[in-house]
Amino acid sequence: MTKPGGERRPLRVGIVGAGMIAVDRPGFLPGLQHIRDRAEVVAITSRTRSRAETVARDWAIPAVYDSLPQMLAHADLDVVLNLTPIYAHYETSMAVLTAGVHLVTEKPLASTLAQASEICAVAAARHLLVVCAPYDMLKPEWAEARRLLRAGAVGKVAFARLQSSHGGPAVMAWPADPTWFYQDGAGPLLDMGVYGIDRITGLLGPARRVAALSGLSQPVRYARGGTFDGLEIAATVDDNTLLMLDFGEATFAFIDATFNVVASKSAALELYGSAGTLIVNRPGVDAGPGRLPLELFRTDTVAGLPGWISPRSLDAAPRQDRTALLARAILVEHLAHCLATGAPPVTSADRARHVLEIMLAAQTAAREGRTVELQTTFGVLA
Repeated sequence: MTKPGGERRPLRVGIVGAGMIAVDRPGFLPGLQHIRDRAEVVAITSRTRSRAETVARDWAIPAVYDSLPQMLAHADLDVVLNLTPIYAHYETSMAVLTAGVHLVTEKPLASTLAQASEICAVAAARHLLVVCAPYDMLKPEWAEARRLLRAGAVGKVAFARLQSSHGGPAVMAWPADPTWFYQDGAGPLLDMGVYGIDRITGLLGPARRVAALSGLSQPVRYARGGTFDGLEIAATVDDNTLLMLDFGEATFAFIDATFNVVASKSAALELYGSAGTLIVNRPGVDAGPGRLPLELFRTDTVAGLPGWISPRSLDAAPRQDRTALLARAILVEHLAHCLATGAPPVTSADRARHVLEIMLAAQTAAREGRTVELQTTFGVLA
């Protein structure tokens, strides 16, 4: 934002939610320490005041409030980070926007398509920016993948496979009670499938229709490790969903969204086109020593000679790129950049709404055994 006299000052940031997404890497507060010239956290509120006070003390946040309405009424804020659980995203985001404050929100954007559309409409009417997690399309490997596709590096895209799952919080020694991840309103489709859907729509644009298979493979789970080791969890939401997206012109994508992938060596993305193959590896998982985060195979690297290419834009040397340094805080830096330049957000509310529609439509498609046409869209990323 701009001070009197034209000097630009850091955005004044308020945080709703003092849990792991706020404080643990790759959470917001560690990364925000590196962009204090762009954003400063001045207030925090949480369901438990004592927890908010602890975080405020640990991270030198000057003000703690008992509630979001109190924070919005008394703190001079430019942007609020909505780090609440999934079920509270809509109510929290609407309170922020109706107060005239820009918004950074965790995924998904809302719980229903109507809620997501209302968030988009209110933000547009009040000329407010909304950026929504995930932040993958701000990472260099995904931005470069998008650039290569726009340049025709693999020709006409036929289909893509995206790995978007893990074994679930119950097997990850989750530091908090993981039960809610397996209850209605949560589940792996909303928690993990969102990553694969976000990535492929960021690369290929809006999807046109979705088909899906979904079910509950493990009705009872047991937490392993951590404070809640041995806790019995009764799952009430599907834990195993597979999606097929149709982008038109016989371009398809297959995405897994489950809590059943306890280990995998698959790439995050394998994309196949008429002129080549594009792979995006997962950092620290399938990108071994000397292996690039992004790999490209061309059917005609030079005349008559196919082969794998190492993109010069992403070298294999160890490095700490900016998104690795900032992690989730890159969303705040992106918002600051968009406010300063007038550029539209890459992680926009419109695309987040489309991603949400895909997830909700997948539930309908699986339940009713049919393909569901999609209604929302968004501007294709530059």
